[in-house]
Amino acid sequence: MNKVKVNYTDKLSFYNISFFIKDFIDYNSIIVCIGTDRCIGDCLGPLVGTLLKNKFFPLNVYGTIDSPIHALNIDEKLHEIKKTHPNSTIVAIDACLGDTNSIGEIHARNYSIHPGKGVGKVLPHVGDASIIGIVDSSDNCEIFTSRNIRLSLVFSMAQVIVDSLFHSIYLKELK
Repeated sequence: MNKVKVNYTDKLSFYNISFFIKDFIDYNSIIVCIGTDRCIGDCLGPLVGTLLKNKFFPLNVYGTIDSPIHALNIDEKLHEIKKTHPNSTIVAIDACLGDTNSIGEIHARNYSIHPGKGVGKVLPHVGDASIIGIVDSSDNCEIFTSRNIRLSLVFSMAQVIVDSLFHSIYLKELK
């Protein structure tokens, strides 16, 4: 299992993520953004999905602020996605919890994500590759509802992920 870790404030964070993730995408790939707009800490995925769609990202994107993929509908949505795109590679995007020192890190990985794991939920694994953003500490007992999570952090991380995905398409076209 390989991954790359960057802090969203690093000037080349988008490039490091895009250089890693380009090997897991092609024009049949799908971006699946997980989370809910009802909680700032868990809106990273839907925010990324919305930004990608608003910028006319060339791949299929599922999970936006208007149509989120979350714990209550993930089984149904994944079934629909896999039925519509049976042989597509999925890149999953989600927020997660981590160590206090890791807040603000974005990880691109060559394996799936486990949505809900940090809050004790058992949900299906999503993706052939994944991008996660650490938005809060797992030490926080209010998990994802913490008033300490700033929308500016989540938005800035989302923008880095969006830039990374666009740049990965650019890198893919150069070959």
